[in-house]
Amino acid sequence: MTKISPAEQASIEALEQLRSCINKHQCFRLEAGAGAGKTYSLIESIRYLISSRADEFLGNRQRIACITYTNVAKNEIKDRTDHHPVIFADTIHAFCWNILQHYQVKLREHLSDLGKKWQQRIDESGGINDQRVKYDLGFPMINEREISLHHDDVITLMACMLAYPKFQKLLKSKFPIVFIDEYQDTNIKLAESIVTNLINNDSGVVIGLFGDHWQKIYGSSACGLISSDKGKIVEIGKRANFRSDKNIVRCLNRMRPDLPQAESDPDSEGVIKLFHSNDWVGIRRDGKGGGHWKDDLPEENVREHIEKTKELMCRDGWDLSPDKTKILFLTNNLIASEQSFKNLSNCFRYTDDYLKKNDKYIQFFLEVIEPTALAYEQQQYGELLQVKKKNQPQLKCQADKTEWMNNLGKVMHARANSTIGDMLDILMETKMPRLSSKIEEAEERYKQLISKPNEELEEDESKFINKLNKLRSVKYSEVVSLSDYIDEKTPFSTQHGVKGAEFDNVLVVCGRGWNQYNWNQMLEWMDESYPKDKQDTFERNRNLFYVSCSRGKHNLSLLFTQELSEKSIAELERIFGQDNVLGNPFGV
Repeated sequence: MTKISPAEQASIEALEQLRSCINKHQCFRLEAGAGAGKTYSLIESIRYLISSRADEFLGNRQRIACITYTNVAKNEIKDRTDHHPVIFADTIHAFCWNILQHYQVKLREHLSDLGKKWQQRIDESGGINDQRVKYDLGFPMINEREISLHHDDVITLMACMLAYPKFQKLLKSKFPIVFIDEYQDTNIKLAESIVTNLINNDSGVVIGLFGDHWQKIYGSSACGLISSDKGKIVEIGKRANFRSDKNIVRCLNRMRPDLPQAESDPDSEGVIKLFHSNDWVGIRRDGKGGGHWKDDLPEENVREHIEKTKELMCRDGWDLSPDKTKILFLTNNLIASEQSFKNLSNCFRYTDDYLKKNDKYIQFFLEVIEPTALAYEQQQYGELLQVKKKNQPQLKCQADKTEWMNNLGKVMHARANSTIGDMLDILMETKMPRLSSKIEEAEERYKQLISKPNEELEEDESKFINKLNKLRSVKYSEVVSLSDYIDEKTPFSTQHGVKGAEFDNVLVVCGRGWNQYNWNQMLEWMDESYPKDKQDTFERNRNLFYVSCSRGKHNLSLLFTQELSEKSIAELERIFGQDNVLGNPFGV
């Protein structure tokens, strides 16, 4: 007989409780900590319903709803349940609109409840008549024929409509069972409405919540823990961890004693090492300008401590390739410094301009120049021609091919040795690869304006020149570094960016840089000594710390560049073990 692991036994017990709630038509909440296998429990619950009640539901023209917060999660659920017709799996917005769209009169009545901007739109459009309310692209708009809702409006209206008994009956007639994946990310008002109108008042709709309120790390509008003050939600804790080795699981259990987890392999060990910078002698950053950096090391010393810690990791046998190791930072700005695209990132006010390629220059570099350079370096000439076809007319003769390759040589040289400005000048001259029309227009305007005397420039013209001067002066190699980061060719990530992921080795860099997070304060408050009005602040910090520390499978290291109090050090020793708190990485 095959021996069942402690994690498997805990998983079986949780699944039995889930099936019991389903059989008894009870609303429930599965609290599945990091590595517990939340999605497995969700899928198995759906499969149980398919096997036991699919024919009944389909015969009554009813379906089981499974609400998600991403299209990736929606597609995974559909695939793992073989796209069974009884399962309605979709995002929260699609689910809400599926029902709301049939209540046109009520939607128009509640439109003025959506806030001042909507009231202004209504007044400017001449009022509400019999316009058709629709939701597709998510852009708010009203005219004489139709009313288009924003994404947030759909959630707000759903929270309002749940208060109507007729609406509750319609919901039950279509979806007698509703599962919510990652429930902790549900909008606060919608969560409160679900509890009040569907759970506490015995509407007959079985609500199943799957998630973990300790992993609520996105946005202040998310609800976190959902509970019923009338005891109408059965609480099920999944006390399993299939991800991490035993010693890491034990640390997580000391951090979170209310939901202790059992490891998958009792014979595993797991290595934990914690470093801090309290022994560093010098003047730390003072936090002027918003408190983002208070008590952290100067930037150059942060980099030195990270490099030393990475050296120690390599000495311990860590494989620093991106698929094996993640080094987690609080913000993308910190990664920009570590990954050597800091000057490039400083050219933009918003990170989406360079990380999501909202800026036209960044988009062209990353979608045309970098794929061209990669194909050239790897001698993938078929791929090189495919990139060229998207950007430039067909090569007609051997001379065209020769000119194309010569110009590529110039681009490759500039890519390695020159500035962004030099690269742009080459591309404007050779037109191989050809710049986008928007960039060509901007470059032509730039050339015209820099020839004018400064005293003749308008204010917007001066700003335009200064912005482009700053970008053009950056080494193009920083674009290459940015490309590597976006394409996940580096081990770096933000702490927010790895939720749901796992890696053999994880290094968490705990420094300042965002005034929403203060690790020393969080550690001092781990005994729940935080002020009453600071619970949200504490939980925001604690949750991100928990998510970061629970990504590692075999090796977990932490480096605190923020100065820590004696109380914080003591708390770290309690959680991670006194022998694992090693102090200064340069003293190891």
